[in-house]
Amino acid sequence: MAKAAANAFDAHLKRHADTVHVDAFLHDLNGNLRGKRLPVDEAGKLWKSGLEMPRCMLFLDPTGDDLDPGARSTSLGDPDGAARPIPGLLQPVPWAEEPTAQILLQMTDPAGDANEGKPSRYCPRAALGGTLAHFKRLGLTPVVAVELEFYLFDRDRDANGLPVPVKNPVTGRTETSKQPYSIDDLDAYGAFIRRVASYTRAQNIPAGAAITEYSPGQFEINLKHEADAVSACDHAVLLKRAIRAAARVDGHHASFMAKPFLDAAGSGMHIHVSLVDGKGKNLFGETGAKGETLLHQAIAGLQAAMPESMAIFGGNLNGFRRYQPGHNVPITPAWGHNNRSVAFRIPAGGGAARRIEHRVAGADANPYLVMAAVLAGMLHGIEKRLTPTAETKGDAGDDADPNVPFEFTAALERFAGAKILPRYVAPDMLDLVRDQRRSEMQKFMGTISRQEYDWYL
Repeated sequence: MAKAAANAFDAHLKRHADTVHVDAFLHDLNGNLRGKRLPVDEAGKLWKSGLEMPRCMLFLDPTGDDLDPGARSTSLGDPDGAARPIPGLLQPVPWAEEPTAQILLQMTDPAGDANEGKPSRYCPRAALGGTLAHFKRLGLTPVVAVELEFYLFDRDRDANGLPVPVKNPVTGRTETSKQPYSIDDLDAYGAFIRRVASYTRAQNIPAGAAITEYSPGQFEINLKHEADAVSACDHAVLLKRAIRAAARVDGHHASFMAKPFLDAAGSGMHIHVSLVDGKGKNLFGETGAKGETLLHQAIAGLQAAMPESMAIFGGNLNGFRRYQPGHNVPITPAWGHNNRSVAFRIPAGGGAARRIEHRVAGADANPYLVMAAVLAGMLHGIEKRLTPTAETKGDAGDDADPNVPFEFTAALERFAGAKILPRYVAPDMLDLVRDQRRSEMQKFMGTISRQEYDWYL
């Protein structure tokens, strides 16, 4: 395997002989990419021995601090692990000033660890792989796709440090109105959209449709369905990088923050899932009782797992600001056909295209953990043969379900007592998420906000 990987690097250099650098990075718990830029003549060692990096790179807080969650890093001497290239993801970087390649890495646990040399127990990507193994035992394969919403902002903030909506490239005016699905806006931002498409083609990222969303300067770009859920999340990670790079060319800032404005739409990460058998047949698309039963069991499991999964779907304190009535964001575990107000939507269409759209997670949540939690819920419902609540026909977004924690600290407590997730997602990974998020919240609360001075001084 190592030889084949090294050969892949050699083959890349033959196709791109002018390559000067290799960007090697992994994806941390909060969605940041952390790694090194190596001279090309030193990069071959990546495929031989990996890149030695502190294992805590997986779980630094959003500001880059190591909070030593659960005494997993500095308390142990801040051990290194070897981050190793993920096969098939070596690609050129079309936006780089000098010819550059990039490779996404996966961390292994350090020498002396009981898990030495294997994908780290604290790696979300590896945890998702463990969840998928449960489907394999059932003879099922999830076919999944990720949709990502995001905002474009001006590069500079206003005098108060707040984000400024992007200026329309045609009019030069700051966007003030929402124009969902506007073709005119797609034309106005055509250079940006074409640039993203060019970048994704160059990197073999299976991106699909682009639309304008429900707030000024908000967009959505979809990824195509894949029969490998881990690969689908890899592509979501790399798509974010490509979108940010494309935005920088025009002096813009692309943000996947879940709720940048309280009075505007939040940005979500929607997961589409169908289940296929060994022959590639979509079991959700089967006519008659069999297809309906499996679909309903999966939905019932998602309903049961939603309350204890919110700490993953919300992701951070800001992520929980997204759960508000009136913005097509789920605030109950409702389900329904062709209904955007529910958490678990069955889109229009049937047959091979029939699927569940999971609409709960924020765009800045960790895609591997979101996917693992979604699939865990489905597994639970199928294995326990659960029955969902009655289908919601109208608006499910008026009142929040009191059984679902839509506040960060409450969600963390519910997550800490999870009963369903630990059956299907590596408990070490879940424990790390709990401890890291608690540490992050404590750090956040250690700062006095400007509003506190305005209200209480």
